[in-house]
Amino acid sequence: MWLRLKRLYKAFALSQAEPDDAWALAELSIDEAHLYKAMDVRDREHAVEVARRLLERYPDAPSFAVRAALLHDSGKALRPYRPLERILSGLLSLDVPIEPLEKGLRGAWQIRHHHPQYAAMRILDPQVAQIVREHHQPESLWAQRLHEVDEEF
Repeated sequence: MWLRLKRLYKAFALSQAEPDDAWALAELSIDEAHLYKAMDVRDREHAVEVARRLLERYPDAPSFAVRAALLHDSGKALRPYRPLERILSGLLSLDVPIEPLEKGLRGAWQIRHHHPQYAAMRILDPQVAQIVREHHQPESLWAQRLHEVDEEF
């Protein structure tokens, strides 16, 4: 609960987010680094926290799983970070199609619901893409582990 309240506070306090971009970028390929850098600073901070927690819990985590953790929310970068849209889209669940990506609140719901697919479509490494695509409905071992760690934040 405390972590979720802290994240809610950071959603509005842009200056509070301090991701370890140097560490993250050292883990990622050049193409993946572009996806990571396109993310909002708050999402990058969350991604680094998730990736580091994954490594704490599973020190033998393969590189593709760590990279997936760093990119698991990169599909959210298709729209500007708007805290109120994020909160509203998290409170209500709408069945929205993946395409076309719309503007306004309906687009926010699309991003919330389909961000794993949007990210996976842009990731070149098939192992990383699969984990990212599945991280909300895990089928593989590393997608399940990523989901468990992500849920802690």
